[in-house]
Amino acid sequence: MPQGGHTAAAEKLAAGLDKDFPLDTLVQRFWLPAIRAAIGLERKNPGRALELLQVTKDIELGPSRLIVVHLRGEAYLMRHDGNNPAAEFQKFIHRRTVVMNQVWGALAHLGLAQAYAMQGDTTKSRAAYQDFLTLSKDADPNIPVLQQAKAEYGELR
Repeated sequence: MPQGGHTAAAEKLAAGLDKDFPLDTLVQRFWLPAIRAAIGLERKNPGRALELLQVTKDIELGPSRLIVVHLRGEAYLMRHDGNNPAAEFQKFIHRRTVVMNQVWGALAHLGLAQAYAMQGDTTKSRAAYQDFLTLSKDADPNIPVLQQAKAEYGELR
């Protein structure tokens, strides 16, 4: 997701892609919606992100395309909707061969933990946090998302 002033660069990238590739299906139905949805999330507009991601549903489960599933899950989390993000993040868990070692696979466990916590299911939430933390055991401990996950997991105990 664009962060810390990168939203303008993401918008410029999207405008350039739209102009240069008006007939490219993958650009128009996948990359542009993904970029614009990430911008929507950065602007705290999950409804807009979900609207933009509708067009990606037919092609989202291919290799390297699960980013839109992650964005959709994040949008649902931002709306404090525990059921829908769980379903989105489960798509990663059920497609390990597609996800392989991509960071989205590990982050799906975190999103799933957060969704279960929103549902009030602390047992499933704890298990998903443990999965995420196990997958992240060799990561730099100063990564903000890892610190956030550890703090959230600590609050569940």
